[in-house]
Formats: sequence, C-alpha cells, structure tokens
Amino acid sequence: MAKKSKKQQSGGTPATVALTAAGTPYTLHAYEHDPASPSYGEEAAEALGVSPDRVFKTLVADVDGELTVAVVPVAGSLDLKALAAAVGGKRAAMADPAAAERTTGYVRGGISPLGQRKRLRTVVDASAAAHATICVSAGRRGLEVELAPADLAALTSAVMAPIGRS
Repeated sequence: MAKKSKKQQSGGTPATVALTAAGTPYTLHAYEHDPASPSYGEEAAEALGVSPDRVFKTLVADVDGELTVAVVPVAGSLDLKALAAAVGGKRAAMADPAAAERTTGYVRGGISPLGQRKRLRTVVDASAAAHATICVSAGRRGLEVELAPADLAALTSAVMAPIGRS
C-alpha cells in the first residue's frame, strides 16, 4: 500500500538541487513505489491523491534526430505529430529508452524534466497552464515535485503547446 505524500525539504536528486539553486518554490512528495505497477504516472497520482490531469509524465522523443522532452498529463498520451510541430520538426518517434536514460541521467519511470545531465529541448502540454500547480517526477521512482507550470517552463526553457491527447 502506498504511503501518503509528505512534504520534505530536499530529496537530493539533480531535479531538487536545480529547483533549490534557482530559488523556485516547490513541494516534494514521496510515496512507496510498487515495481509491479503498470503505469508510473497513474501510480503517482493515486498514491498522492491528486487528479491524473495534474500529474505529468516526462517522455523523451526523437524529433528529426534530436532528443526532445515532452511533459504531458498521465491521464492521456503524447501526440507525436503535435510535438514535432511544436519544435518546428517534421517527424517524431519515441526515443530508445537506453538513450533517454543515458542522456538525461535518470532511469525510466523516474525521468524528470529538471536537472537533466544534458539539457534537452522541452515542450510542456498547454493543459498545464490550467492548474496552479502540477506534479512531475523529482528524479526517481516514488518521488514527485509539485510546482507552478510557469516555473517548470522557465527552468526548462520549455515551449507550451497542445501536445497531449485524452
């Protein structure tokens, strides 16, 4: 059974280090990750008691040969054509998981849009703007960071665009 989320001062991941260094307000939520869970994002939403439209997953795609981060609600999926269009590309496909892990420095299911080893182009689904705060991975499974969508966009130099599908 998942533990209730708790507010902590630091999680010690590159994502929380980046947030702290930038002086960005955030709340850290930890929960007991179940390795058998079929969906990391839905597991996080349920464990935190947060609507799945406020919990966003971080996906890495290859757009015309360049790795690109897409941040979309866990309640939906990524529209690859819309992602390519948002960054002026022609074609997008999901990135090889090993390449995504190697480039970001995070493991699958714990990839954060923040504090990546190599800063990648980032697109945040426009639906994020409808919420005061959203949750994204804090850099490891079982750890989410809650912050304002505008802060996430500023810290990642993200474009906001409609890239999610319900």
